[in-house]
Amino acid sequence: MWAGILVYTFFGLSTWWATDYPMRAKDPSPVVNSASHSSITSDIQRLANEDPSLSKAVSLALKGHGHFEKENQLTNTLIIVDFSKPSNEKRFFVFDLRDGSLMFQTHVAHGRNSGMLYAENFSNQHQSYSSSLGFFLTAETYTGKHGLSLRLDGLEKGINHNARIRAVVIHSANYVNQDFIEKHGRLGRSFGCPTLPDENYLEIIETIKEGSLLFIYHPNTNYLKQSKVVN
Repeated sequence: MWAGILVYTFFGLSTWWATDYPMRAKDPSPVVNSASHSSITSDIQRLANEDPSLSKAVSLALKGHGHFEKENQLTNTLIIVDFSKPSNEKRFFVFDLRDGSLMFQTHVAHGRNSGMLYAENFSNQHQSYSSSLGFFLTAETYTGKHGLSLRLDGLEKGINHNARIRAVVIHSANYVNQDFIEKHGRLGRSFGCPTLPDENYLEIIETIKEGSLLFIYHPNTNYLKQSKVVN
């Protein structure tokens, strides 16, 4: 099945791009049913309209999706991590781009050297124990010391391309839950991995594995200047 021209209306602005590669066989539905958006407001629009920070993250994420789908056979699932928010808020979002629906929203931890309540410092360096920003492609799963885990490939040279050799993966941890927040006012912190709660991580990983685009956002001046994708 070959995809044609995609038109997506977001905040009154029309973004389009042409695609001429086969859609992924496992999910042949077209990305974003624009006809449905003329009569209903999708979750992705509604949430972004309610939250200026998420609005910026969504706008850049959709721009990145248009960029990277030319090079990769992406799934119709878009993951956004909004690191402008504190870790005691649910800042991990999974959207279905076929209809803009919200599939998951949950907590996610950042790297221990990125900050305490907020992630403020970011790195692409090995053993920095910091989170990285930008666009990633979800890859294969494996079972390690944290149970089922999902490898990530950084797509932005000089920003996050060391993700795989740094072993930056999505996994669960017992410091990502409401009880920890109530005791400490924030989540625990990882060695740089976007870490999820134990309660729903298996379903999330199974949903987003193998070819979904992940965008980790923060209004970090260095990233916004350095990234060739968002500029």
